[in-house]
Amino acid sequence: MADISHPPMEQLQDLEYCIDSNPPWIETILLAFQNYILMLGTTVMIPSILVPLMGGSDGDKIRVIQTSLFVSGINTLLQALFGTRLPAVVGGSFAYIIPILYIIRDSALQRIPDPHERFLQTMRAIQGALIIASSLQIIVGYSQLWGIFSRFFSPLSMAPVIGLVGLGLFERGFPAVGNCVEIGIPMVLMLIGLSQYLKHYRPFRDIPIFERFPVLICVTVIWIYSLILTAGGAYNGRPIRTQDSCRTDRANLISSAPWFKFPYPLQWGAPTFDAGHTVAMMAAVLVSLTESTGAYMAASRLAIATPPPAYILSRGIGWQGIGVLLDGLFGTGTGSTVSVENVGLLGLTRVGSRRVVQISAGFMIFFSTLGKFGAVFASIPFPIFAALYCVLFGLVASVGISFLQFTNMNSMRNLIITGLSLFLGISVPQYFNDTLVSSGHGPVHTRAGWFNGFLNTIFLSPPTVGLIVSVFLDNTLDVEKSKKDRGMPWWVKFRTFRGDNRNEEFYTLPFNLNRFFPPT
Repeated sequence: MADISHPPMEQLQDLEYCIDSNPPWIETILLAFQNYILMLGTTVMIPSILVPLMGGSDGDKIRVIQTSLFVSGINTLLQALFGTRLPAVVGGSFAYIIPILYIIRDSALQRIPDPHERFLQTMRAIQGALIIASSLQIIVGYSQLWGIFSRFFSPLSMAPVIGLVGLGLFERGFPAVGNCVEIGIPMVLMLIGLSQYLKHYRPFRDIPIFERFPVLICVTVIWIYSLILTAGGAYNGRPIRTQDSCRTDRANLISSAPWFKFPYPLQWGAPTFDAGHTVAMMAAVLVSLTESTGAYMAASRLAIATPPPAYILSRGIGWQGIGVLLDGLFGTGTGSTVSVENVGLLGLTRVGSRRVVQISAGFMIFFSTLGKFGAVFASIPFPIFAALYCVLFGLVASVGISFLQFTNMNSMRNLIITGLSLFLGISVPQYFNDTLVSSGHGPVHTRAGWFNGFLNTIFLSPPTVGLIVSVFLDNTLDVEKSKKDRGMPWWVKFRTFRGDNRNEEFYTLPFNLNRFFPPT
């Protein structure tokens, strides 16, 4: 047994740069640009789905994309400076799609005959719902309620939640790659080849370019390949779905984008407020809170930091609520959460530097104001991003599973909790999704639309279902007898800011602000 024993490790050993160490400046800038490119997939996809349903034109769509990119830059910077201080990119969230669809289908909005006017009124309704719903996350965060609730967490209960943050996004992976296999498959194979098999090959000095910049290299090569296919007429006469997925000129982003546009608050007009819309949106806020908690835990491990203490976790959630408030004020068309793909990129490049993420926020803000330039990068076919997700989401899922090393997985109790949480976390949302696709509405279908939107949103989220199951079972089944098996002796020191000396190094506020906002 001594020959096959692998003792648990609090911090990963084979990462190059941790949260507070920085690569050389040229590498830092290129890594930051790589983070920017990666987050474009979700930033473009969400408005591309929602804006046409709202009655918006291609011009409206590119303005929403620019606004979302601009606010994502601000939110990322705020989170890295004053929130958890982890190297986590904050971007648009798919969790908000169900309540937004509920707002779009509101009969009062659907009766507006002019498409552009309907788009404006729908956007204002979404803004109003986001503004009010953001207060839930702000209160839960800054009041330390989420920190208090985190006392029920353990390595055993967090492992399925973090794992489902990655596994729950499987539909964004290979199913989207399959929409354009001639682009997606080469992208997957090239990414794995460069980042894993050629990672030790260094053609230029001592810089491991294939390990540091696999996303930049692969996206550039496959994007050029897709441009050649499009220009050569490979997709002429093909089905519309194939053309939408494969062509580089299908989105009409470049032609519709202005040369310069500076997003500003209330650019779509004064928000409107509706109680039903707000309640439905609050479900998405709760989902994004859960998903972000798992993403923060994964980011801390990939940045060689300690798990964020309860106070830091609450502080991050509070700032995320501020981010949702900014989404509502500016009109991004959706709410914010931590970008899971960018968390995975920390592990793929072995760089967990906070500075890289801060500079990537600058790229988001800069390119959001230069419409034409930003639209060029935003025109990358989505199967290219989906191929990246296949690797990056899987990496985040494996980080979650790695938390099980601090527990006793020879315990039948722990095996049941882990297995049930993972299975139901995938199976329940799949049932809700299948019902939504087949019938046009979720399994919860009453006369109260806000109630439908609330419950369907909650149970469509794998990490949220996983959290409900794992935390409940872990805190009700043989709790006193299983403290050691649950991993609590290791976990308990990370509950408080003073519990581990390393917390001060990783999570202290900049500019000596801890003097005015001491951790509690």
